[in-house]
Amino acid sequence: MLTRKQIQLLEFIQHRMARDGVPPSFDEMKDALDLRSKSGIHRLVTALEERGFIRRLPHRARALEIVRLPDSLANPKPGKDAAGGFQPRVISNERPAAARPRASVDVVESAAVELPVMGRIAAGVPIEAISEISHHIAVPGSMLSGRDSHYALEVKGDSMIEAGINDGDVVVIREQNTADNGDIIVALVEGHEATLKRYRRRGAMIALEAANPAYETRILPEESVRVQGRLVGLIRSY
Repeated sequence: MLTRKQIQLLEFIQHRMARDGVPPSFDEMKDALDLRSKSGIHRLVTALEERGFIRRLPHRARALEIVRLPDSLANPKPGKDAAGGFQPRVISNERPAAARPRASVDVVESAAVELPVMGRIAAGVPIEAISEISHHIAVPGSMLSGRDSHYALEVKGDSMIEAGINDGDVVVIREQNTADNGDIIVALVEGHEATLKRYRRRGAMIALEAANPAYETRILPEESVRVQGRLVGLIRSY
């Protein structure tokens, strides 16, 4: 399954190739998806290539080739502009307080609570945070903290495996915008990517640490990292 940003990028490439005969440049992709840097485009292109949707051709400028399209693009809805009028819709990763279902729970009175699963979170290379509810999941009330708001996310990737968090697990997150050193948090990076990592403050910098030696620690300016919640529980299906 592709993320929203991956679908947006693939659609943008498709329409630009139909209109101009060549793929857009990385700068054009960055501007179209309203990203701050080309590094985000490189990650999206790599993900699309790994999933078999595009191919990068060696020794050629703008060397991208569309191999296949997801059903949503292969069978466009009537009225869609196929001549290049596509305008990417940027999805905000912030879940508006008024629109987001919240679980305000008295754990003494409730043995199990239905939490919204807000999508997938990367335990690996950061991916787009998904703000729409995919389904609900029942969690023990003992995982929750008083009347704080909580939500759940499905984990994708293995960068937190040595912390006992595996690909496919569901993590329970308490909403908060601060963290202590050593907390495992949901971090929003540069306003558009979300990842599950261990938090460390190093002066004016924030370290997002993996729990897998195959992944490097990311060191970012504090203004590039926004804490969106702290891990308080984990659910695993066998």
